[in-house]
Amino acid sequence: MKINRIIISTAAVMALTGLAGCNMYGKFKMPDDSQLGKAYAEAKEAPVDSAAFGNLRWQEVFTDPVLTDLIYQALDNNKDLRNAKLNVDIAAANRLGARLAYLPSLSLAPNGAGAKYFDVTDMSWTYQIPAAASWEVDIFGRLLNSKRGAEAAYRQTEAYRQAVRSQIIGGVANCYYTIAMLQQQLDLSRRTAELWAENVTTMKDLKEAGRVTEAAVVQSEAQYLSILGSIKDLEDNLHQANNTMSLLMNTMPMEWVTSPGATLTAPEMLREEIPMRELAARPDIRAAEESLAAAYYTTAGARSAFYPSLNITANGGFTNLVGGMVMNPGKWFVQLAGQLTAPLFARGQNIARLKAAKAQQEQAMNNFEYALMSASAEVSNAMMLYQKSTEKAVLLQEQVGKLATSVEITEELLKLGGMSTTYLEVLTAQQQLLSAQMSELSCNLTTAQAVINLYQSLGGGR
Repeated sequence: MKINRIIISTAAVMALTGLAGCNMYGKFKMPDDSQLGKAYAEAKEAPVDSAAFGNLRWQEVFTDPVLTDLIYQALDNNKDLRNAKLNVDIAAANRLGARLAYLPSLSLAPNGAGAKYFDVTDMSWTYQIPAAASWEVDIFGRLLNSKRGAEAAYRQTEAYRQAVRSQIIGGVANCYYTIAMLQQQLDLSRRTAELWAENVTTMKDLKEAGRVTEAAVVQSEAQYLSILGSIKDLEDNLHQANNTMSLLMNTMPMEWVTSPGATLTAPEMLREEIPMRELAARPDIRAAEESLAAAYYTTAGARSAFYPSLNITANGGFTNLVGGMVMNPGKWFVQLAGQLTAPLFARGQNIARLKAAKAQQEQAMNNFEYALMSASAEVSNAMMLYQKSTEKAVLLQEQVGKLATSVEITEELLKLGGMSTTYLEVLTAQQQLLSAQMSELSCNLTTAQAVINLYQSLGGGR
């Protein structure tokens, strides 16, 4: 009679919850009401394009031998990547624990005791060597969802590790080309300073010859000092860039050498958009997906809390104590029991946990969709930056050539004593040339950074 009441009460609780069993046993899949999610799920099933820019190995993108050595060193020494690998180890241990929860738990607890009552009896010794086994029968998917959630968390940490790896590769490459550009700008400024020092001497000679006024000498000296001041700024920027590279390398601050004239270009991409399948290869997108899957399994686990749990226990061993009687020698004993536990009075708490789990799952879905949209925007920005910086580099190269010609002409006219050419025109032409040359070097860096950002935004770094 009591058993019937328990069964009826359990059935009533299950009916009141209104929960479908498939929500506790089914594997995670993208919700049908999410267009982005459906497009992502379809893209994951598409064949992988090994020739796509984001799928190239980083050694195929960054071919500079000096940079290649630096990236290898960073991947070996970087603390952030080490911590990411340790997070993967932690998740792997948690996953193993969730899998082992399916197995029975075993314990051994030998014990002994002695007793003597007044002077009537002798010391009576009892002993027991029991072994106990307990096994939870996973009828309603509690252990199943816990295991699947742990597996999703493991895949998520793997994706984060790949994201950190990609960031380190991109960070080293960015820093490398920044150092190269600053070194080139510094060399250019120093050469220009030497020319301006000669120009100051020339202006003084022309003044002595009555060809220019004192104002020309002062102007040339002021420009020379301005260039010397810009050199100090470049030296400071280069020092900071070297320190940033040292942090990526996990070493004490030092100066880093780059290849002469280091540049980076991307392979030609005759398309305006990036397919969803390439966005799906990004490690941060995969991590967001696994976070959503983990939230789904948490919700499924919260549903299973409404249902009863079944535990089977077994005890066996060797003892000389049976009931209140001491037996010598001892005997073997075996006990077997089953326990069905139904949550009759915890429905309110279970409902609260389920509501919280559903809200967290909805948050994870929002985060996943935002990650997809953000990834698309990053790729679009990187492609546009690369395209426009490449076009700008062609214009700047032509500008530098024309300004160099202009400087030669104005300087020659001034030396020949042409009345139509003044020191101000020479000064202006030289200033414009230096500015264009510095802009050309900065544009080369922008182009290289656009390539790096595009590669990283496509999940590159394998």
